Amino acid sequence: MTSEKTAISTPDAPAPAHTFHQGVRKGPFVQVSGQGPVDPATNEYLYPGDVAAQTTRTLENVRAIVEASGATFDDVVMLRVYLTKREDFPIMNDAYGAFVAQHTTNGVLPSRTTVFTGLPREEMLVEIDAFAITD
Repeated sequence: MTSEKTAISTPDAPAPAHTFHQGVRKGPFVQVSGQGPVDPATNEYLYPGDVAAQTTRTLENVRAIVEASGATFDDVVMLRVYLTKREDFPIMNDAYGAFVAQHTTNGVLPSRTTVFTGLPREEMLVEIDAFAITD
C-alpha cells in the first residue's frame, strides 16, 4: 500500500520564497522545510541581531507547519538548526530549550543536529527544519 505525497500549507507560517512547499507529508512522515525568523503576516525578517528572538520565531513557524500537517510538536523526532556564528550557540540553545520544553508534553524531546554555515539571507542568524512521524 502506498500513500500520496501531499503539500503542507498554512497562513500561520511564512509562504515559501522559492520552488518548495512549507512542508510535505507522505503517510505518517512529515518534513518541514527550513524556516527562518519571518513574520507570516508580512513576510518580513524579524529581530535583526537577536539570535534568541530569531530562534523562537523560527520554531513558531516550524510548529505551525507541523500542526498544519495534522501532527503535533510531540510527533517531531528531529530538528536541524543552522547557525551562522559559533558564539550564538549558547544563546540559541537557551531559547531553543525553553521553546521545546514548553511545547513537548510527553517528556521526550526531539533529536537535534546543529550546523554552522552561511544562510540565504544576511539578516538570518538561524534556520531550522523538522521531521515528524505520526501514528
